[in-house]
Amino acid sequence: MAIKIFIDQGHNPQNPNAGAEANGVREQDVNYEVGVRLADLLNNNPNFEARLSRNTPTEQLGTSTASSLQSRVYMANSWGADWFISLHCNSNPNPDISGSEAYVHTAETPAYNMATRLLEGLNYMTGLQNRGVFIRPTLYVLRATAMPSILVEMGYLTNENDAFLLSTDPQSFAVGIYNGILLYYGLL
Repeated sequence: MAIKIFIDQGHNPQNPNAGAEANGVREQDVNYEVGVRLADLLNNNPNFEARLSRNTPTEQLGTSTASSLQSRVYMANSWGADWFISLHCNSNPNPDISGSEAYVHTAETPAYNMATRLLEGLNYMTGLQNRGVFIRPTLYVLRATAMPSILVEMGYLTNENDAFLLSTDPQSFAVGIYNGILLYYGLL
């Protein structure tokens, strides 16, 4: 039976719950594009079945930030997904900060181990620094999901190099995350 992976492209195309914006790049656009490419890779592998939270670039989820997050979690829970992977781009007042990081609810869990592999895959494919896995038990999408959940911050939009890579080469981020999933399952 295929492993069911729910890919949440973090944020909406416009408020409520729009994402960060820096260096002329909108987070929600990058998240959408990487998600579509990642779902294609997974759905072309008979070991996996992937679904997306946003199926078109203009799809809005919820009427508030809270209901937007709730709808994403509800879709994953009602589908019975085995994994929830939420795609995001980071920002920081310091434009020198760069790299990929991941957040999970709890340490020493399947989610923590998967997040470690996703970051290895991203580092290999993009060359961006692996900033590590962090514990964030308060994040709604990590605590309200019924399956292991990971929030991946693929890079920093406030860093010129990260923003350029995220906006011009979404395929490398999708392949990096895909390879991380394969690594986790010993398929790579």
